[in-house]
Amino acid sequence: MNRAVKIGLAGTCTALLVLGGIGTYNIVHGLFSGSAGAAQPKAARTFDPSAVSSTPPSDAEAVKFARAFLHNWSGQHLDGAASDTDLPDTASQALRQYADGLHLKKLSFDHVLSAGPSTVTQGATKVTFDVTAQLAGGTWSYPSAVAVLKSTNGLLAVHWNNSVLYPGLGEDQSLTAGKLPANASTAKVVASDGKTDLSTFPSLQDIVASIRNSAKPAGGSTGTGVAVVDGSGAGVRTLKVFSKGQAAVIRTTIDAGLQAVAENAVKDAHLQEKPAGTVALDWRNGHILAIAHTGADGDIAINGIKSPGSTMKIITSAALFDQAGLTASSPAPCTDSLMANSQMFHNDPGVQANPGSTIAQAFTVSCNTSFIKDGFHYLVHDGNASALHDEAVNVFGMGSWSIGGGVATTDPSIPPDVQGGDQAAQFIGQGKVTATPLFMASVAATVRNVGFEQPIILPGQHQDTAPRPISARTAGYLQSMMRSVATSGTAASRLGGLAGVGAKTGTAEEGDHTNGWLTAYNSRIAVAALVEGGSSGVDSAGYVVRRLLTDS
Repeated sequence: MNRAVKIGLAGTCTALLVLGGIGTYNIVHGLFSGSAGAAQPKAARTFDPSAVSSTPPSDAEAVKFARAFLHNWSGQHLDGAASDTDLPDTASQALRQYADGLHLKKLSFDHVLSAGPSTVTQGATKVTFDVTAQLAGGTWSYPSAVAVLKSTNGLLAVHWNNSVLYPGLGEDQSLTAGKLPANASTAKVVASDGKTDLSTFPSLQDIVASIRNSAKPAGGSTGTGVAVVDGSGAGVRTLKVFSKGQAAVIRTTIDAGLQAVAENAVKDAHLQEKPAGTVALDWRNGHILAIAHTGADGDIAINGIKSPGSTMKIITSAALFDQAGLTASSPAPCTDSLMANSQMFHNDPGVQANPGSTIAQAFTVSCNTSFIKDGFHYLVHDGNASALHDEAVNVFGMGSWSIGGGVATTDPSIPPDVQGGDQAAQFIGQGKVTATPLFMASVAATVRNVGFEQPIILPGQHQDTAPRPISARTAGYLQSMMRSVATSGTAASRLGGLAGVGAKTGTAEEGDHTNGWLTAYNSRIAVAALVEGGSSGVDSAGYVVRRLLTDS
């Protein structure tokens, strides 16, 4: 009898315990679902995203529900956490990806507070909190937030999107921890010394960015931490660094010391803040040693396409030597003016007429009429004025260069089919002839090197070749003539006294002003400079070129 009673009592207690357990679940779930009463049918406890109440949950409701969601998430009850959202399937997959991608060991949340109605999600209450994630590589903490919605039947749900995992995380993005993904944008673009960071030079900012995005870095090691990756696994941004890596390096041909000189040279006080651009090359191999510019219209050193003025007389002279068989001593009468194809041409102020002038003498004083007369007489045949174009392409390598690293440069132009007055104007670098300091530096380099080496900014970059090497005869004439320009001609006031220097000045008319040019070489470099609005080549570009020649 007593035993039976005990069994009965035990059974009764068991039944009550079971019932009590069910009752407890219903009460707890009711607190977090908006229903504090008895258990509802399953369908009634499913949040309907299409039936959101226009009245946000109260602060207390939103915080309590957010705590329940975060409790499930931190306890790795991911299905339970996902069921507390308005997109359970999507949330479940994303929460698992979060845990797997971060190699999550422990997750905790603190300072769960209401921030009032959400300004982003209509009808929601914003709840903020701090996240602390224990990962294999270290601890990562960050602030975050969720938006809690309320349905018209009183149920609550966390509005799901990827920003629940981390603020601002895109729908096609995820988080990863451990070895940080390689990202070419973090590569260090350096000078030829292998260590000087070129991003410190103002003129090279765009060039460095282009090289980073296009060139393949060498060496380096990635660090560890937390990063955002896109759908392909490529790094988007780094959020936390546990251990620093060593940046990969992209070595260029830039000479750090000469680049510093060039940066200052284009800001020379004599230029009075006029836009200026300069390029220096190693004439032996075409390596670009410095690029600097000022002005608001981009990099005029490699993209400032302007009429080069009398610096073009280098190519004109070469064409007269190569294609007409003339020599530096051939006649080139210098008159005050000259009519060619119904267009009147004059010399620059200060050029004295000399009917007995030779090509060398005309080159030294930069007599326009001498080169128009000889060029028009010897290089234009039956209306065909393509000789200058052919010389520029075949001997000086004019064409569409790729200097490497995805760096854009503007091609020079000497049209092969010029007509009218332009047939004469081309021989003095006017009319439709255009060039950049990059090209004119290469012209001087070709003369000094006795051969064309296409300019490049990355070592090992492919270099185009000229169809025909400049002859030793022609190079010899040009070197002698350019030396005279530097010692006793139009560049002497700026370059006189510098050993081993050859040069050619240029002043080109453009609209209501002139542009000053000068290209030159010494025993190491070839350089060209352009100053927009320069009164003359020697009194504008001359200051830039001198500083590079004396400090190279």
